Amino acid sequence: MNFIKRAGLSLWSRKARTLITLGTFLVICTMVLAGFLIGTATGRAADSAERRLGAAVTLGMDLTGAGGGMPGQAPQIGSDVVDRIGGSPLVAKYNYTYNDGTTLLGGLELTSSKRFASDAPATYTLAAGVRDSSLLPDFASGNWKLLSGGQVTAADQDRDEVLIEERLASKNHLEVGDKMTLSENDPTGKGKAVFTVKGIYRNPSDQPDPDYQQAPGDKLIVPAGALGRLNSGGKQGPTPLQGATFQLKDAAAFDAFHAQADRTAGNALKGFKLSINDKALKQMTGPLDSVTTSATAAMWLIGIAGGLVLALLATLAVKQRRTEFGILLSLGETKWKLVAQQCVEIVVVAVLAIGLSSVFAQNLTQKAGDTLLHDQAASAQRKINAWQPPPPGSTGLEQGIDPNSAPVKGADPIDKITVRLQQSDVATVAGISLGIGLLATAIPAASALRLNPRRILTKGK
Repeated sequence: MNFIKRAGLSLWSRKARTLITLGTFLVICTMVLAGFLIGTATGRAADSAERRLGAAVTLGMDLTGAGGGMPGQAPQIGSDVVDRIGGSPLVAKYNYTYNDGTTLLGGLELTSSKRFASDAPATYTLAAGVRDSSLLPDFASGNWKLLSGGQVTAADQDRDEVLIEERLASKNHLEVGDKMTLSENDPTGKGKAVFTVKGIYRNPSDQPDPDYQQAPGDKLIVPAGALGRLNSGGKQGPTPLQGATFQLKDAAAFDAFHAQADRTAGNALKGFKLSINDKALKQMTGPLDSVTTSATAAMWLIGIAGGLVLALLATLAVKQRRTEFGILLSLGETKWKLVAQQCVEIVVVAVLAIGLSSVFAQNLTQKAGDTLLHDQAASAQRKINAWQPPPPGSTGLEQGIDPNSAPVKGADPIDKITVRLQQSDVATVAGISLGIGLLATAIPAASALRLNPRRILTKGK
C-alpha cells in the first residue's frame, strides 16, 4: 500500500521530528512499564509476607458485649474448646498463654532479691503456662534464644516440665534434666509438684517485666496443662484460659474461620470475641504501599503528559504538511489514507520505543525500586526504633503514649523487591502506549478530513 511506504519515507526524511517522537514514546513506555513492574514486584513481596505471617487472630474478652462467667470475674474458656477451634484446617498454628504464681521450693533461689509482693514468700514468682513456647513473640522474633534442651510443645501438656532462664539456672546450678519443686499459687496451700528442666533460654533484657515487674531471670515457662494441674490440686481436665491466638493460613479466610469457631465452640465463646490483627503485616508492607503509590502516580503523570506532548507534535505535523496533503489529495489520494499514514508512522515509532524500553526497563526499575524502597523502609524502621514503651507501672496515657501503637517484634519493614519482566507486562504496556499514541495522533490527524486541496494549493491554507 502506497501510504505505508510514504509513512516510512516520511519518518526517514523528518529525522528530527521522528527522534523527538521516539524519545517521548520511550519515556512513556519506560515509565508505564516501570510502574507495572514495581506494582507486580511489591505485590509479590506483600503476598510472600502474608503467606509467612498468615493472619493473627486473637481470642480475647469482649469488652463491649455481655461478659461471661460470674459477675465481676473475667470470662474463661477451656483449653479443650480452644484445641477444637485450633484444629480447623484454616489454622496454621495456635497458642495460648496464662500466668499464675508459684513458689520455688527445696532451697532454690530467685535471681532478684526483691519480693514479688510484700506478703509473698521470698521465692514466689510467676510462671507462664503455654501450649507451645516457640510461638511466644520473643522466641518467634529471635529475641529470646534457647541455649539447651527443647521448647515446651503441645505434646508436653501432660508432663511436668519447665523452661528456665540462664541466670536462674546458673544461680541454682541447674541443667537440662534436673528437678525442681514448684508449689501452687496459694502460698499457704499444700499443692506442689516436681518439674523437670526441659530447656534453658536466654532473655537479653535486664529490665523487669512491664506488666508484672517480674525480674527477667525469674520467668518460668511451663506447659499450660501442668500449671493448671498444679493449681487445682492435681486434678486432670481442661485448663481455664482467658484467651488464645490463632495463626490463619490465609488472612482472607477470617470470616470463614469465625463462623467455624462459632459452630465449634457454641456458648463457650460467650464473653469472648475473635479479632484479626494484621498489624505485623501492615508494619512489614507499609514501605511497599508507599512505593507502589508513588510509582503509580508517576506512571499516570508521565502517561498523561506524554500523551499531551504527542498530541502537540501531531498537531504541528498536520500544519507543517498541509501542502503535502493538498498535493496528495489533488492526485486522487483518499483522505482516510492520510489519517492512516500518520497512524502508521506513530505505530512504527511506538513499536520501536516499546522494544527499546523492554531491553533496559527491568534493570532500571530494579535499581529505582530498591532505592525508593530502601528509603521508605529506613524511615519506617527509624519510627519503630524511636518508639518508647510507657514507664513501668504506667498505662502511658498520661504521657500521650498509646500502648497499642507498639511495633511488632520480628516484623521488620520489607526493604527489597525482585523485579521480573514478563511477556504479559510488555503486552499490557504495548497496548497502553499504542492507545495513547493513536489517540493523541488520530484526533489532530482527523483534521485532514476537512482539508480542501484547491484552497491549500491556491492560498496555502
